[in-house]
Amino acid sequence: MAGPTTAQRGDSKSGKSKLRLQTKLGLKPKSRPKPKQKPSKSGPPRRPGGRRLPSRRALIVSAVAVVLVGGAALWALYGSSWLRATQVKVAGTKVLTPGEVRDAARVPLGAPLVSVDTDAIAARLRAELPRIDTVDVERSWPHGIRLKVTERQPEALIKKGAKFVEVDSGGVRFATVDKPPKGVPFLAVEPAKGDGPTASSLRRFGPDRLREEAVRVAGELPAAVRKDTRIIRVRSYDSITLELTDDRKVMWGSSERGAEKARTLTALMKAARGADHFDVSAPSSPAVSGS
Repeated sequence: MAGPTTAQRGDSKSGKSKLRLQTKLGLKPKSRPKPKQKPSKSGPPRRPGGRRLPSRRALIVSAVAVVLVGGAALWALYGSSWLRATQVKVAGTKVLTPGEVRDAARVPLGAPLVSVDTDAIAARLRAELPRIDTVDVERSWPHGIRLKVTERQPEALIKKGAKFVEVDSGGVRFATVDKPPKGVPFLAVEPAKGDGPTASSLRRFGPDRLREEAVRVAGELPAAVRKDTRIIRVRSYDSITLELTDDRKVMWGSSERGAEKARTLTALMKAARGADHFDVSAPSSPAVSGS
């Protein structure tokens, strides 16, 4: 690498000589001026990533805005006369009337819609109207409450004096009516006497359990058979008999294997149209008799 040129060495010596002369005369050598620094911009501190932090004033304004918006929302929900329960709509009724459902629901009309206790309304409906199986209670903004009910369907009837008790597929006795609905069979649990198998079964399972088994059978019946079934007679857990129109009888047995028994019975009735006794208590080996 080439060293300093003759001119550069001369300038260096000249500078050193001048510095020694100024020192002997007591003169301070002139210092080089420092470069000017650019003034920093005023403002709030920045995050490490360079983003500016919000100022205190901005934070206060934001907090006040949140409080105002929240207060306005609360007033609209609870204090305003606009968002209040003024209408009750009922859907899904068949036997019940919409008026009966509204009366039992007791929706607090005029109350803020947001404060209406929908669970309490549903509980009141199920307690006061046992015919209701399920109910959905919904707020219908801005003014309404919507009640969508599903009624229980009778699978069997129990005669009680001059009236009739409707029993659903779960064995629930949910309504007493003056007139029996069409196409619903009667349920009869035979009184047990002595110590025979019928009495033993009744003591073991109880009348309610036997009714539930009979209702299960009613739910498994083919539509054509159910339409013609007049009585489901229960003597024990394993002895359930169907009494049909035209003096026909079906020995069903227990409620077990109901779907299989229904298919077997349908096939037997098609094959032996003139028969009046059918036994499907053992569906793999059924029997039929009569002309």
